[in-house]
Amino acid sequence: MNDADVLAYVKAAATLLQLPLDDARAHAVAGHLGRTLLLARQLEAFPMALQEEPSEIFCPAEFPALRDSDYRSAP
Repeated sequence: MNDADVLAYVKAAATLLQLPLDDARAHAVAGHLGRTLLLARQLEAFPMALQEEPSEIFCPAEFPALRDSDYRSAP
C-alpha cells in the first residue's frame, strides 16, 4: 500500500461513514495512518515466538477507590 492508496482509503472510509473531510484533513489523516501502517509492518517483521510475550503477563492495576466526597458536585 503506497501513499496514494492510503489517501484513497481514507477518503472512501470518510465517504462511507458520511464524515465531512476536506482535502487537507484527508492528507493529514492519511499521513498518520501511513505511519501506523509502517509501524505495524515493522512489528510483524520482527521474529517473536509465542513464549516471548505471553498474554498472562498483563495484569491491570486496581481501580482507585473513591471517597464519598468524590461523588459530590462542587458548589
